[in-house]
Amino acid sequence: QVQLLQSGGGSVQTGGSLRLSCVASGYASRINFMGWFRQAPGKEREAIAVIYTKGDTKYYADFVKGRFNISHNLVENTAYLQMNDLKPEDTAMYYCAATGRMYGFKWYEVRDFDNWGQGTQVTVSS
Repeated sequence: QVQLLQSGGGSVQTGGSLRLSCVASGYASRINFMGWFRQAPGKEREAIAVIYTKGDTKYYADFVKGRFNISHNLVENTAYLQMNDLKPEDTAMYYCAATGRMYGFKWYEVRDFDNWGQGTQVTVSS
């Protein structure tokens, strides 16, 4: 089992920045990918950014490219999401996710992630 504990988030004005952290514990060595998803009220959960924890491969949704950066510290088993130039449409509950999947894995698929953090609210005001 893998446990994910998130921190960070909060409220900022348009153009502001926030950083989210996600610490993995338990069988963290089995994790191949960690990522961030978000879900706004009345909308489906969507992928934001995913990173291969044992290499440098990163994936980003088009709507965050150039604004958000995902990173990972293998020693600390921690993933980060640096969010810059935040917009009101970024307001949502943000979730950390992890998976040990490899073959057939699709970075944007919610169902391909086995472990989830508790969620943290990000609110961007205009």
